[in-house]
Amino acid sequence: MTFADTSQGNAHNTGASARTRMTVLPQLRHWVLWPAVIGTIVLALGFSMKNLPGPTSAEFTVDQFMSAHHTETLNTAALALDTLFGDVSGAILLTAACLFLLVVRRSPVNAIAFGVVTAVGWLSCHLVKEIVGRPRPDQSLLEDPLITAPATHSFPSGQVCLATALAFALYYLARTTRWRTPVLGFGIVVVLVVALSRLYLGVHYPTDVLASIALSTCTILYVSGLWNRYAVGIISRMTLLASFGPMPSRTKGGPNA
Repeated sequence: MTFADTSQGNAHNTGASARTRMTVLPQLRHWVLWPAVIGTIVLALGFSMKNLPGPTSAEFTVDQFMSAHHTETLNTAALALDTLFGDVSGAILLTAACLFLLVVRRSPVNAIAFGVVTAVGWLSCHLVKEIVGRPRPDQSLLEDPLITAPATHSFPSGQVCLATALAFALYYLARTTRWRTPVLGFGIVVVLVVALSRLYLGVHYPTDVLASIALSTCTILYVSGLWNRYAVGIISRMTLLASFGPMPSRTKGGPNA
């Protein structure tokens, strides 16, 4: 899996101001093929785990082990993450980030790109949840259930998809700055912590959280290719946004597949 040579796009991006930094996004050379392969594997895993009780029972021992070793500090942290990365809080968080980039940083291109990357990586989980339909772990079998399992399906985790999508969006925003490595490290830590918190609360199986990372990643990699091909032409027609900050010219921002 390799990334395309985006020298033309990178030259454009380097010459642009920080407020148009996300005009061009990192893109896989085969940006349709690899996301399709990963997405197919995720779906196959979901259906397999839903219909094979043996592996599911083995996975549930991880949740039960964590439930038997709860502490007050970890309980507080896990419950806080459950709220912060929930649907309502997640929508507020994403909206606030986009408005900050648009109104405060005067970066309409970055605001739209940040919102698109995060939204597609996050909302893809809801489609797969409905397609796979894997039931949640049985909370009554946990030693110390802390919350009531949501009524939605278990595979994949929406919170982990949101954390992964935000990590990608932040990295894309910082990738040409000195904050690139710290932001990458921070994003990885946040994704792992959120993933572990879902197991700690006993509302997901291990394969749920692993699939969430893969699903969000493949969706974002695909949309990054679409963005590079079509976004500049679309955004450049949104003349109202020009009042907030610099806009891209009507030239292709990235390479063809």
